[in-house]
Amino acid sequence: MLPAGGPSPAHTCGAVLVAAVLLQSVCVAVTYIYFTNELKQLRDTYSKSGTACLTGEELGDLNQNLDEMESKDRVADPCWQVKWHLGKLIKKMMSRILQENMSAINGDRTQALPRRDEPPQGPTLRIAAHLTGSSKRSSTSPYNYLSHKGIGQKIHSWESSRRGHSFLYNVELWNGELVVPQTGFYYIYSQTYFRFRENENEDSGLLERIRNPKQLVQYIYKLTNYPDPILLMKSARTSCWSKKAEYGLYSIYQGGVFQLKREDRIFVSVSNSDIVDMDKEASFFGAFMIG
Repeated sequence: MLPAGGPSPAHTCGAVLVAAVLLQSVCVAVTYIYFTNELKQLRDTYSKSGTACLTGEELGDLNQNLDEMESKDRVADPCWQVKWHLGKLIKKMMSRILQENMSAINGDRTQALPRRDEPPQGPTLRIAAHLTGSSKRSSTSPYNYLSHKGIGQKIHSWESSRRGHSFLYNVELWNGELVVPQTGFYYIYSQTYFRFRENENEDSGLLERIRNPKQLVQYIYKLTNYPDPILLMKSARTSCWSKKAEYGLYSIYQGGVFQLKREDRIFVSVSNSDIVDMDKEASFFGAFMIG
């Protein structure tokens, strides 16, 4: 005989297992959908909150209320850190820009104002002079023994007109001295021509004195407010003319750059002025401004 009809235990267990699997799948699906929706809502909320920290009225008084923000409840305000760092950055940038502008303004003022230790410079003049020897003999000697403590005899008979090579350009000549019109650096130069020629009519004692070894010296001085002249340059040589020589010729040249002030005066003096030849091409004196 066959047993009575009905589900077998195997079928019943299979059905229960399938039902459990389906129920678990449904629960997992529902849970996934729920948490996905919650995460999306949280993301949207925090995104809007973070954007609000940098837009609208939240940023309007950020600089002015920075100190007040620090005293508020930081936990209650989720945007506090963002606003605090942003406010500090804005203050730092504004301070840097202000310092750069002030430095630029002060630099322009410093360049515009003259330094205290440097007098204001006016327009630079073209200053130059070239004096040549003058062969004219007046009632006064062309040499003047210095009344000060300078050495030698000052030459004051110079040709200053535009005859030959001589000229004066924005410079004055007074008693053999060039008067400096403007403070600056000048190149000063001079050449003196010493010439001995034996003359039968000359006194034998004078000829003997001239033939002896002589120190031929040229000096260039400047006169300032100081009572005594100041020696700028000197050049010398020793000469001895032989009795058999018909004549002897020597020239001394010197030049250099010096700083001169306005109203300073420069002049030339020599030793043994009795044998100086004031030929215009051989004896000369001049100066010109270089800066």
